[in-house]
Amino acid sequence: MNKSLLLVATLSGFLAVALGAFGAHGLKAIAPPEMVSIFKLGVEYQFYHTFALIALAFSGHWVTSKLLHWAAYSFIAGMVLFSGSLYLYAFTGAKWIGPITPLGGLCLLAGWVLFATAVWQSKTDK
Repeated sequence: MNKSLLLVATLSGFLAVALGAFGAHGLKAIAPPEMVSIFKLGVEYQFYHTFALIALAFSGHWVTSKLLHWAAYSFIAGMVLFSGSLYLYAFTGAKWIGPITPLGGLCLLAGWVLFATAVWQSKTDK
């Protein structure tokens, strides 16, 4: 088990719950519905990839590959860029943030490809 990665995942999960609660309650009072929807999408993807980080943290028991580390870095960068840009856009409405979101999406996709490659190349069948 990768303890530091699991710690990052738990912090991300905590943050996702807190942001989700804010989006469901506090944000509705200050933002239009379309911005609340954008914010919720950021929370949703942060949750998905929090669980991906947990899977990575434990997969080290069966898969020994440096690609797992790169997958984790990609997921973390993707969450920051994808979800973070959606959070920032929902708060500010600033159009310049738009191009950051697809970069985050590419990082998330890269993380899944790296994770899959690490599993595929693994020598164990446990």
